[in-house]
Amino acid sequence: MKRELGFGRCGLACCLCSENSHCIGCRSDGCPGKEWCENRKCSLEKGISSCADCGAECGKGLLGKVKPLGFTMFIRRYGEEKLLSCLERNEKNGVVYHREGIVGDYDGFDEPEKLIEFILTGKKTEADS
Repeated sequence: MKRELGFGRCGLACCLCSENSHCIGCRSDGCPGKEWCENRKCSLEKGISSCADCGAECGKGLLGKVKPLGFTMFIRRYGEEKLLSCLERNEKNGVVYHREGIVGDYDGFDEPEKLIEFILTGKKTEADS
């Protein structure tokens, strides 16, 4: 885990991404997705650092998917440091964010609240499986 990479504007965990060796992140001017990423464009227009800093409830861009939405909701409630600590603990316990070609343990949730509970506990319930 590379804590210093933190999170993308949409809430995705850059700190755990297996692609971060060549990605410079959406918070930089060299962002590879700057032409198409709605979340990056919107947060820049609003003058905020991420979707977690926005008071609007929207499904714009990647927030239409459960993982970025759940991570963003977690950051709003508990803060980035708490999310970093939970992700680090979960990683040490074998929870996989994702790897190229592999769906991770944070994927496949149908509701953000279930994902948030998983982040907090590191354990899936039978209903989540």
